[in-house]
Amino acid sequence: MDKKQDKKKNYTKREVSDFTEGKIKFQKFGRWLVPRTILPLFYKIEYLGLENIPQDKNFIVAPNHISYLDPFLVGEAVKKPISFMGKKELFENNILAFLLDGLACFAVNREKLEVSTIKTAINVFKTNKWMLGIFPQGGIRRNGKIEKINKGFAVIAKQMKTDILPVAITGCEKYNWIPFKGKIKVCVGKCVSFNQEYDQIIDEWGRKVAEMIDYTYVPVAEESKQCSNSAT
Repeated sequence: MDKKQDKKKNYTKREVSDFTEGKIKFQKFGRWLVPRTILPLFYKIEYLGLENIPQDKNFIVAPNHISYLDPFLVGEAVKKPISFMGKKELFENNILAFLLDGLACFAVNREKLEVSTIKTAINVFKTNKWMLGIFPQGGIRRNGKIEKINKGFAVIAKQMKTDILPVAITGCEKYNWIPFKGKIKVCVGKCVSFNQEYDQIIDEWGRKVAEMIDYTYVPVAEESKQCSNSAT
């Protein structure tokens, strides 16, 4: 084996020591650059429900996902360091991996919940500074529906015994490049308790997010029924 060959960095696990002050500062810079400096040139941004953000405990930040701007908008609303999960494919690009690593994001397998993901979630909360960020729908969804919700965020919430902060974003489903013509709304709801069954957690999160931004909520049971009907 060539001794000069570098080992590829493992982005799937974060140790407590990985959550540095430098990464907190980098996130703050991102929040200053994107939602405070660049976006106001094109959008009016409204933040609602900020009083629902807990100040005395850890929580999982769980937004809907409509654009690549979402992590910055959510960070500006919550004003706490957030370590977001990102699909592992994003980390295959070296430049993007470098930026995501600097923002303390970590890679996950969207097909199954792995042990490394649980361990990283534990380490996030061990810092007593960082919150865990999860997009329950996985990829970007711009169809005005809260649907195809992955169970993983509910599993992690129950494993960590940590409530979930629902965040709803609308207005940047399509990017606006005309100065001052767009409007973005970021709404924060009351926490969803982890002390429920998985289906109840998923259902409560989906309904709360949909209601805050007038999206249509499609329950998992209804999705299964639609799939069964289309197959017959």
